[in-house]
Amino acid sequence: MAAGYAELLRTRHAARLLVGTLIGRLPNGTGPIAIVLFTRAEGGSYSLAGALAAAYGVSNAVGQPLLGRAVDLFGQPRVQLPAAVVSALGMVWLALAGTGSAVVAYAAVVVAGLFTPPLEGGLRALWPSVLGGKEERVHAAYAMDAVAQEVMFTVGPLLVTLCVALWDPAAALLVINGIGVLGALSVVVSEPSRAWRSEPREAHWLGALRSPGLLALLGAFFFVGTALGSITVAGVAYADEHGGQAVYGWLMAALGLGALFGGVLYGARQWAGAPERRLRLLVALLAVCYLPLMLVPGVVAMTGFAALAGVFLAPALACAFIVVDRHAPAGTVTEAFSWLVTFFGVGAAIGTAAAGPSVEAGGTAAGFAVASVAGAAALLVLTVTQRVLARPGASRAVAGSAPGPAAGPAAGSAGPLEGSAEASVTGS
Repeated sequence: MAAGYAELLRTRHAARLLVGTLIGRLPNGTGPIAIVLFTRAEGGSYSLAGALAAAYGVSNAVGQPLLGRAVDLFGQPRVQLPAAVVSALGMVWLALAGTGSAVVAYAAVVVAGLFTPPLEGGLRALWPSVLGGKEERVHAAYAMDAVAQEVMFTVGPLLVTLCVALWDPAAALLVINGIGVLGALSVVVSEPSRAWRSEPREAHWLGALRSPGLLALLGAFFFVGTALGSITVAGVAYADEHGGQAVYGWLMAALGLGALFGGVLYGARQWAGAPERRLRLLVALLAVCYLPLMLVPGVVAMTGFAALAGVFLAPALACAFIVVDRHAPAGTVTEAFSWLVTFFGVGAAIGTAAAGPSVEAGGTAAGFAVASVAGAAALLVLTVTQRVLARPGASRAVAGSAPGPAAGPAAGSAGPLEGSAEASVTGS
C-alpha cells in the first residue's frame, strides 16, 4: 500500500495539494482542542469551554456548505484564501480579547468557524482531474486522504500542547492559524486549483441535499461527529484528574494514531461488494470500540483505549467518501463533500456541548458515555436507511469529475447560495 500511495504522490501536483490541504485544515482540526485549552487557561468552566467549541462547530457547519456552493460557482481561489484569512483573524481576536466577555468570545469563534475554507471538499473535487479521472486511482486517493488526515489529527494535538508548553494557549491559537493560512495559499495558487471548474449541474434549490442516499449518510455521520466531539471534552476532564494538559495531548494523539493505523490497514487491499454494506459494518465496529472509554482506567490503559476508539474511524471515512460519490447529484461535488463536513461538525458541536454538562453531572465516565450512545445512533441510522442507501443515484465513473480546465461553470449554477446548515477528522 505504501508503494501505491507513493505512486499517487508522484503524480504531478498530488503531493502539494494533499499536504497544502492538510496544513490548511490544521486550524479546523485542532480548533475545538485549542479553544477548550484556551478557555480553561483563562479560568472558564467546562461548560463554557464546551459551549465555545460548540459555537465554533455550529458556525463552521453553517459556513461549509455556503462556501462549498460558492466554490462550485466561482472557483477555488476566489473563495478559499479570503475565507482562510478571515477565519484566522477570528482566532486572533479570541486570543487577544480572551474570554472575559462572553459576547466577544462567542463572536470571535463564530467568525473563525463561519469562514473556515472548504479545503477538504475542494481537494476531493480536484482528485479526478489530477489523477486523470480513473475511478480506482481516485478511490485510492480517498483512502490516502483519510490516512493523511489521521497524521494531522495525531500531530495537531501534540503541536497545540507543544505551543502551550513553550508559550501559552493564546500563542497556540495564533501559531496554528498562521500555519493554516499558508496551507490554503499553497493550494489556491496551484495550477489544478486555479483551473478547476464545477461540472454542469441541474438547477435545484436543495442542491446536493436532494439525494435521499446522501441524506442518510449525512445523518449517520452527524452521530459519528457527536461521538468525537464528546471525547474532546471528556478527555480534558480525564486529563485534569490524571496529570493535566500533557495527558490530554497524548490521549488525542492516540485517538488519531489509532485511526492512522486503521486507515493504513484498510487501504492495503481492495474491497469487494457494495460500499454501503461495508460502511455499516465499519460503523458498527467503531461504536463497539467507544465502549471501553467509559471504564476510565489509568493513563497507560486509557491511552490504549483511545487508540482503539480511533481504529475504525479512517476506514469509515474513506468508505463514506465513495458513498458520497455514488449518491451526490452531478455538479455538486464540493457542496456534497462540504455537507459531509457540515453534518460531522454539527454533530461534533452537539457532542462538545453535551459532554460538558455530562461530566459535571456524572463524572468523566458520563462524558465518554455520550460517545458510546452516539456511535450506536450512527449504526441505527445506517441500518434503518439501508434500502435507500442501496439505490445510488445516476452512476458515473467518478462523482464530481469536472470538465477540463477550459470548461466554464454550468449555466444553471449561477443562482444565489442556497445551502446552509455542518462535520467532518478524522477526519478522522
